[in-house]
Amino acid sequence: MLTLWHCEDTRSFRPLWALEELDLNYDLKMLPFPPRASRKDYFAENPLGTIPLLVDGDTRMTESCAMLQYLSLRHGQGRFAVPTEHAEFGDYLNWLHHGEATLTFPQTIYLRYSRMEVPERQLPQAAEDYRLWFLARLKLLEPALSDGRDTLLQSGFTMADIAVHYAIELAVLLGLRDDLPPETLRWFDGLTTRPAYQRAKAKQRSGAEADNLPPMPF
Repeated sequence: MLTLWHCEDTRSFRPLWALEELDLNYDLKMLPFPPRASRKDYFAENPLGTIPLLVDGDTRMTESCAMLQYLSLRHGQGRFAVPTEHAEFGDYLNWLHHGEATLTFPQTIYLRYSRMEVPERQLPQAAEDYRLWFLARLKLLEPALSDGRDTLLQSGFTMADIAVHYAIELAVLLGLRDDLPPETLRWFDGLTTRPAYQRAKAKQRSGAEADNLPPMPF
């Protein structure tokens, strides 16, 4: 049985969505955010104290975008991945990592210094700088979608869409929707209609309610 440790609407939503797309059986373990602050026992599962954590037998993974590739190749017969011989393989890998390394990272700094720190430790100028940094990094995404396509790759929906989509979802959750360019928003909104996305949203909500978890701070 696959086990996913998850906080609502955080990076761990990527593998949760992927699990639903691949129609896999899994155990969802909900945690309060951030778990390292309120669930010290979680360090026994993940010494980093971060989420997500994906457990598959002896395999324990902590990187959300790596989980997407792992789930596809190990448990999904390659569904929603791109084979090495495919012309878009390089584009697929680049988008898969772009979602986290380029787009999510600056938002975590923005979140920390605008919301998460106590007022006396908040840094408005740093938060604003990283907000602008994130928006500037959309310069690859917007032209890639300018032909009206509904997925990042011409060959169709892949795990790369999940990886990048979460970065845009985080921006929306942080109140930056009005700052996002039109093609990015069109693509983002379109993917939210996928049944697997909606199931993942419903499962995390019901799990949070069942465990009486506090609302997310963003």
